[in-house]
Amino acid sequence: MGPREVLNKLKWGGASELRSAKVTIIHRDAPDDKRAVEGAEILKLGRGFMRVVSPEGEVEIPYHRILQIEVRGEILWRKT
Repeated sequence: MGPREVLNKLKWGGASELRSAKVTIIHRDAPDDKRAVEGAEILKLGRGFMRVVSPEGEVEIPYHRILQIEVRGEILWRKT
């Protein structure tokens, strides 16, 4: 199961599940090239990307940039 499937499972498992998620992504200008995206910032789960709200506005983040997905401290998926 990949990151898209995990996020979709959270989305359809109840709105609070996706909103409780923390998604760590590769972000080249951030410290350690990582940034955390809160589930509440996710606007859309597309075929090859997720659309999120950021300080720059709405941005599309490809799923291959996701490093980890966790909910309430439990890691559900991690890139190997």
